[in-house]
Amino acid sequence: MMMTGRKRGFGQISKQRSGRLQARYTGPDLQLHTAPHTFALRLDAEAWLADERRSIVADTWTPPANRRLAQLGPVIFATYARAWLIERDLKPRTRAHYTSLLQVQLQPLANTPLTAITPPLVRHWYSTLDPTRPTLRSHAYGLLRTILNTAVQDEEIAANPCHIRGAGSARRVKQITPATLNELEAIALAMPEHYRPLVLLAAWTGLRFGEITELRRKDIDVPNGTLHVRRGVVRSAGRTIVGSPKSAAGVRDVAIPPHLLPMLDAHLMRMAPGRDRLVFPAADGKSHLAPSTLYRVFYPARQAAGRTDLRWHDLRHTGAVLAA
Repeated sequence: MMMTGRKRGFGQISKQRSGRLQARYTGPDLQLHTAPHTFALRLDAEAWLADERRSIVADTWTPPANRRLAQLGPVIFATYARAWLIERDLKPRTRAHYTSLLQVQLQPLANTPLTAITPPLVRHWYSTLDPTRPTLRSHAYGLLRTILNTAVQDEEIAANPCHIRGAGSARRVKQITPATLNELEAIALAMPEHYRPLVLLAAWTGLRFGEITELRRKDIDVPNGTLHVRRGVVRSAGRTIVGSPKSAAGVRDVAIPPHLLPMLDAHLMRMAPGRDRLVFPAADGKSHLAPSTLYRVFYPARQAAGRTDLRWHDLRHTGAVLAA
């Protein structure tokens, strides 16, 4: 904390509670500028102020803070991106995804000064990304653009160099054809019995994997044919985390197609009692079902239906088509 100092012809020297001296002055920009460090002796503080005044008179003055930044060298992308990530309030899975993008897709830019990231450099970097992974490519570009938008706001760079039209949106290399009703039934029949309701519910209701595997008995209202989607489960850094759905719109009530109600009711009857019991748990009956466990039975089932190209996520699109 600073104590009152004596006024001078140019600047002011104040004594702090520590006994050290702090020097400051009003610059040509009419802003108050403080020495980057304190002084033990008044003579040294006065000398610093005298140097500042000489640079003003000689018209060579720049703000002390700017000079200090220049001495520290340019801010590189990796350093700025790490700070950007720390300051953001992100869900664990989003944070892990951004970290992965920075470590892999954005790694070529890691040691590049922010001011050296130009539109041609961005175009070259983007051209090196794997075109067969359009979603990952668009996420990496979107993250770069967002970080550099913040850099513009922080006045680290004058303008955002990300100008590639459409680069922030994914275009699938191959359009997946939704499963037909017969194919969907074939997949369900090829699955173990306790997974059949999971497949059909995922397809007809459009729930995400993390939403459907977090469903509990209390979330299913069979008499009224309604699913209450209130939570989702994600996996990040080897941990299972239950939280709100992916977006605010994810908290919703979903109608259960009437033809699925008898099968779902029978599935619930076979479950152990308890309102908080998971509807589609792992083999131990308590843990969340892992994607890898499901894929071990889903892949052979889709092959039996002649649809080896169908991803689990594509079931959501299948449901949208069937419901139309």
